[in-house]
Amino acid sequence: MANIPVNKTAHPFDKPRFEALLNRRFFYAPAFEIYGGVAGLYDYGPPGSSLQANIITEWRKHFIVEDHMLEIDSTIMTPAPVFETSGHVARFADWMVKDVKTGDVLRADHLVKNVFEARLAGDQEARGLAAQPQKEDETKKKKKVVKTTAKQLSDDAVNEYQVILAQLDNYSGPELGELCRKHDIRNPDTDNDVTEPQQFNLMFTSSIGPTGQHPGYLRPETAQGHFLNFSRLLEFNNGRVPFASAQIGRSFRNEISPRAGLLRVREFTMAEIEHYVDPEDKRHERFGEVRDVVLDLLDRNVQANGSTQTTKTRVGEAVATGIIANETLGYFLARTHQFLVKIGVNPARLRFRQHMANEMAHYAADCWDAEIQNSYGWTECVGCADRAAYDLTVHSNKTGHPLVVRQALKEPIVTERLVAEFNKKVLGKTFGKDAGVIQNIFAELGESRLLEIQGELDKGSTIVATPDGRELTLTPEVITVERKTFKQSIREFTPNVIEPSFGLGRILYVLLEHNFWAREQDIERGVLSIPPVVAPTKVLIVPLSAKEEFNPLIQEVSSKLRKAGIFSRVDDSNTSIGKRYARNDELGTPFGVTLDFASVQNRTMTLRERDTTGQLIGDIDDVISVLIDLVNGNADWAAACTRLPAYDGIQAIID
Repeated sequence: MANIPVNKTAHPFDKPRFEALLNRRFFYAPAFEIYGGVAGLYDYGPPGSSLQANIITEWRKHFIVEDHMLEIDSTIMTPAPVFETSGHVARFADWMVKDVKTGDVLRADHLVKNVFEARLAGDQEARGLAAQPQKEDETKKKKKVVKTTAKQLSDDAVNEYQVILAQLDNYSGPELGELCRKHDIRNPDTDNDVTEPQQFNLMFTSSIGPTGQHPGYLRPETAQGHFLNFSRLLEFNNGRVPFASAQIGRSFRNEISPRAGLLRVREFTMAEIEHYVDPEDKRHERFGEVRDVVLDLLDRNVQANGSTQTTKTRVGEAVATGIIANETLGYFLARTHQFLVKIGVNPARLRFRQHMANEMAHYAADCWDAEIQNSYGWTECVGCADRAAYDLTVHSNKTGHPLVVRQALKEPIVTERLVAEFNKKVLGKTFGKDAGVIQNIFAELGESRLLEIQGELDKGSTIVATPDGRELTLTPEVITVERKTFKQSIREFTPNVIEPSFGLGRILYVLLEHNFWAREQDIERGVLSIPPVVAPTKVLIVPLSAKEEFNPLIQEVSSKLRKAGIFSRVDDSNTSIGKRYARNDELGTPFGVTLDFASVQNRTMTLRERDTTGQLIGDIDDVISVLIDLVNGNADWAAACTRLPAYDGIQAIID
């Protein structure tokens, strides 16, 4: 039987075994390891690099190709004025505390979270409700974790801790400091007190040029490169909105205490979209395709009440009731869900959490995070923010370059309004340097005040006050106020921006964790059930002999797979076929083909599926045809079993 049922939950998730597999197969490893390494910096090995590249390829297809986005590649090094204008220099920061004796630095919100979670775990253990903790792998360098002590808490304390954890992202720095004092939160490693929280800017500073006269930063996000090129992008798109630009590239954040592997690093790859939309019309033309997608939503009101209970809601309903602000934001939340599930994220461990008011980025009007549950807890992997018109507006104001859309109106808008008209010759002669001051005053006046001035001028004169408190008298010889008709054929506006931002390293890690399991009959045989669409290697070619007569067949199979765009590897090592397949199960290779002596004679080969270990057999070309459909997602293993016969372990060889 080739389509064998598989029990992937026979053994609980074993983090030490999982991490040992990733290390052994070199998915990634600490950078500069032989020099002792630097926290928060990692190098990807061959399978990790291929997995990330395949995730990026699928991201491009799912977003850029399907939605006709404009891809750009902007610079990493950014002059300081850009981030001063955007607000990053002043506000792109986290709250940190220091150990009062050792000077160790900890991120304040993470310290509170870890201590409270450890105390709650200790309470569960004391009540006999928690499983015994797993033994640490003594061969690994131990990570800094908060020690759990079995101590029962009062019911009120348990409830208070849970409410605080649900609202923690909404706490300011001073409020985090108050929590540390009130609940006696110390450095878990030393049991020393910690200082009051202080803000720490997360950007890496640098300088541009040989003399360092141009201060700069390594970008903490790719977004500013989109905004500064908005005029060119708009022109490329024939002056029309809505449209979206997309970028995949490196970003840098000087994290305070990176201790969670790929989930908190100082250099990482981002994939960001900036979707430009009319602020008066945030509908999306493809919203109808996703309105019935069901998401697990955790909105800000639920969190404010101290709960983390999600609600399954259709996207269309969430937009209609105002839970999600608009169709475009809802569209990208649904499309993000579809992408994450497609590449292997467990949908049962995926939720969308709305930012609370105090945690909102300085540029955001609304924001939802796609959070994925893993062994570290719930981790933000994608942020979908409505940045409103913030970025384009501040850069336009700073540079004087208009970052706006000029849209021809189908029907001109005809309006009437009062307008101040100056006799500039008399104005300049009478008031000299105050002439400009007077014009600026009138430029700010509304319709009602202009109407009052019109009446006063009819009586002989009017008086206006300057910003410095002086009063100036104006006569009809200097100024008149008249009602004029205006015809507007062009509408000018600054578009709003909806931004989905993907942390690819985080997504890669949770994908690996979600797809790790061990064979029911042997816990030491780990498997990574990575979907074929993103698997590092799609097909393993296993020749049973190193004899030269196998070479033409190996080359033929490799060539046909390569021409079909399928990445394969040949494993001609001297180990047994079972060990070769087990090794590639750990690498996440979904399919394998075996070439034996019958293959040479009969031009047949077997096809093995990773999860079930079931095998089929057929003519080489037939097997390759099935493989192409399997890898491209046009068929699943059940369908393959109807196209090829099961392999019973015997191939006839004619003497």
